[in-house]
Parts: sequence; C-alpha cells; structure tokens
Amino acid sequence: MPAQPLLPESGRRVFVALGDSFTEGVGDRDERLPNGVRGWADRVAEKLAKAQPGWKYANLAIRSKRLRHIIDEQLEPALQMKPTLVTLYAGGNDILDLKTDMTALMASYEQLVAQLAGTGATVVLFTGFDVKVSALLEPLKKRNAFYNQQVRAIAAKYGAVLVDYWCLDAFHDRRMWDSDRLHMSKAGHKYLAGQVLDQLGVPHKITLKDWEPPTRLTLREWEQRQRRWIHDWVLPLFGRKLRGVTLGDELTARWPKPVKVPRKGGLKKLVAEDPAGVAEG
Repeated sequence: MPAQPLLPESGRRVFVALGDSFTEGVGDRDERLPNGVRGWADRVAEKLAKAQPGWKYANLAIRSKRLRHIIDEQLEPALQMKPTLVTLYAGGNDILDLKTDMTALMASYEQLVAQLAGTGATVVLFTGFDVKVSALLEPLKKRNAFYNQQVRAIAAKYGAVLVDYWCLDAFHDRRMWDSDRLHMSKAGHKYLAGQVLDQLGVPHKITLKDWEPPTRLTLREWEQRQRRWIHDWVLPLFGRKLRGVTLGDELTARWPKPVKVPRKGGLKKLVAEDPAGVAEG
C-alpha cells in the first residue's frame, strides 16, 4: 500500500470510471444493476463510500469501445464532472484489431492521460493481461507487451497510479475468467477491486478466493469446452465483425452522472430505492 493517502481527506469526492467492457463490468453478472453487470469499479466505489462518506460515482465505460470512442464520447463528460479520482483502461479492443497502428494508438492514449492528469485528480491506469484464449491470438502478444511498456512509462510521466494487471498471477487460474475467456468472472472482478483499493490505500477485506486446485480436464472435456466456446463466443464475434456491429452499440453508460454511493447497501440499494433516478444521476 502507498505510504501516503492518495485520496482527498475532505472536500469533493468524485470517482469517474472510463473505458470499455473491462470497466463496465462484463463477466460479473447482476441483473439488478444497470446493463446487468456489477464489476470491479462498482465494488471500488462502494468501498470508497464505506471508508470516506460522501463519495459520488459515475461509470461511463461501455463494452466494445475503442480508444477513439472513449476520447470522443467519455472524456468531455468526465471533465465536466470535475473528478477527484479517475480510472482508465482503454486500447484493449484496438490491440485486437491488426490494422491498428500501435505507435499512433499510444500517442492518443498519452494525450488522453495528460488531459485527465491535468484536472488534478488521482488517475489510475492499468496494464493489460496476457490472456491465454487461443494459440491464434499469440501474434498479439508483442502488441500487448508494447502497450504495457508504454502504459508504465506514461503512468510514471504523469504521476498516475499503476495497477500492473500483467503481473497479477492470480489471473492464471481459469476460474478468474468468464466463459468467453476474455472477460473476468465475478471472482476476477472482485479480486481486481481489491488490487485497485490496495494501490489507493483504501482499507478492505477482499481476499483471493480459497479454491481447491483446478481439476485436470480429460481430452473429451477439453474438446467439449472448445466446441461450446467456439459456438457461443467465437462465431457470434466474427458475425458481428462482418455486420459491422458491436455489443455496445445499443447500450448507454451504466452510471452516466455522479450518484452518491450509500455507505450501507451499496449501489443495489440505490437502484432499489430510486430506479428512475439512477439514469438521471
């Protein structure tokens, strides 16, 4: 944990989360919450509110967004909220597109970070994890390594807090991942929330899930899982690419304006008490 608190002891407390599916919360299903997911950012917001009453929280992240979308659609609304804490994960979807110019991508990423850091807010950045989805994606490893190298350098340059996701060994367990193998499971989101809180010096009781060692799959079980994964995730993904659509096209931000996070009951209590007011902020 940091030696000095990174968050305001008093005054305004506004947490704004920017990004794509990683920050929206995909993989951590909860139909009671906007877009049917919860995610690590919601969990961080709730722990912030318990540690320091008065925190407000907005989450502008939407699945499938590229860096350019985050800059065009999320940056200005975030700046208008005058945040004191900002989290940003962006560029993961761009890395998966082989046409992406990585040098240009990271130049745009740095410009985005510079604008966020210029607000005086505490900025939290993330490296990307080397997800072992398929041997077909191994050529992307060098692109991911370049991205991570640049994120580390940019975090140091602008005094941002870095959550080095690449180095979190707990995510080598397949149970930390959802069935699509690209998004964290509920356990993964919960654990990542603890890592973010650790970097911010916020107390919490989140611990790594105490699992039995994973069982070794038989060849038949492995083949069945592969077929199910291809049918449920790979083919629909390619279908969307051919049609030029994404899963985020019809979605709006989960928490589009800062909402005051209850100390008890969390965001679920907020939705239960005033479902219409959540969308309005």
